[in-house]
Amino acid sequence: MQHVLQDGTLAAFGLFMTRTSAFVLATPFFGAQTTFGGVKIGLIASLTLVLYSVHGVPLPGAEEPLEFGVLAMREVLVGLALAFVMQAVLLAVRTAGELLASEMAFNMASSADPATGSSSPLITQFYEMLFLLGLLAVDGHHLLLRALADSYDRVPVGHLSLPPGYLDLALRLTSDMIAAGVTFLGPVLMLLLLSSVVIGLIARAVPQVNVLEMGFSLRILVGLGAMVTFTPLIAPALQRLYVYLDQGLEAALVALAS
Repeated sequence: MQHVLQDGTLAAFGLFMTRTSAFVLATPFFGAQTTFGGVKIGLIASLTLVLYSVHGVPLPGAEEPLEFGVLAMREVLVGLALAFVMQAVLLAVRTAGELLASEMAFNMASSADPATGSSSPLITQFYEMLFLLGLLAVDGHHLLLRALADSYDRVPVGHLSLPPGYLDLALRLTSDMIAAGVTFLGPVLMLLLLSSVVIGLIARAVPQVNVLEMGFSLRILVGLGAMVTFTPLIAPALQRLYVYLDQGLEAALVALAS
């Protein structure tokens, strides 16, 4: 064991596990709070063994506690930087769900989100689950794991200096995904906006009508009807998000390696 510590093999393996752990735990697909802790530990351990057997190189200079701590923090940053891309793409779905729930007055119909553990509207959870199931159907989990594996080639363990280019990428990706979230359910939101205009016109034309009660029921009816009507448009919208995920992961790797 002393020999392993001296030649840096154990230190390198620990750094590999640090990057893998940060990526798995911060990625919504793998690190959902409802996932059993033993499953996460097993996934992290198995991925680390496989990736180290392919990309692992001993780091003789990483045995000192201070040096190892600094390198471990760098590996955490790499894992979080890759996981942030997935978080940003999922932000588009969450933005769409939050807007739709707000327009349909469903904000009060909230429960614990299995992906994050926080409270969110049921409509938001529905579209998040749809996004994650679609990601699984198109082998998106392979895309995420391939990005993690490629990171060990492009950003070797212990060689990260977070470049300014990644910060620009993170800001641009976040703004793009918020815009994508607004357009994700654009037709549904437009119909709900038109229903609000109609309710306002009715209130002016027929003051005797209980606009509050009628408007609440009408917005729910229009929203659910629009969700069903425009369901065929969801698949192309999800496909665009998966393309954004692929491009975002590649851009993140390029930025981290620069």
